[in-house]
Amino acid sequence: MNDLMSFAWLHEAVTWLLVPALGALLLACAIAVIEAGIATGERYYGIAKLKAAGDIHRVQRIARHRLERADLLARIPPMLGLMATIIPLGPGLAALGKGDPAQLASAVTVAFDATVLGLVAGIGGLVIGKLRRRWYEEALEAME
Repeated sequence: MNDLMSFAWLHEAVTWLLVPALGALLLACAIAVIEAGIATGERYYGIAKLKAAGDIHRVQRIARHRLERADLLARIPPMLGLMATIIPLGPGLAALGKGDPAQLASAVTVAFDATVLGLVAGIGGLVIGKLRRRWYEEALEAME
């Protein structure tokens, strides 16, 4: 039992990560909405303007930067969602062991909400990245 108590600090540290992870997930969802707006502008105005300028290296540089942003958006929020899913389940399961199913229900609700937020932002990043990749490849092919 003493060994179990010696890791109480670890549990506290991990529990502390839940609020920042949820905040980051909300921020990622907001970034996904902003990126969708930027991508719409790119599609209907920005890429055509870049193509008209004729600087293929500039188009490649901008495309690389914007695709990296979309790729990060597609990868990081699902990981944060998983992290924010698992963190509340530990205390929830411990509460169930003590006969408090209401606390488990609350923990499971937070866990599922975190999963959904991570997936929403990740799907947004994936779709934006795929579309951008196609648009920039078409633009670069037309410029060559």
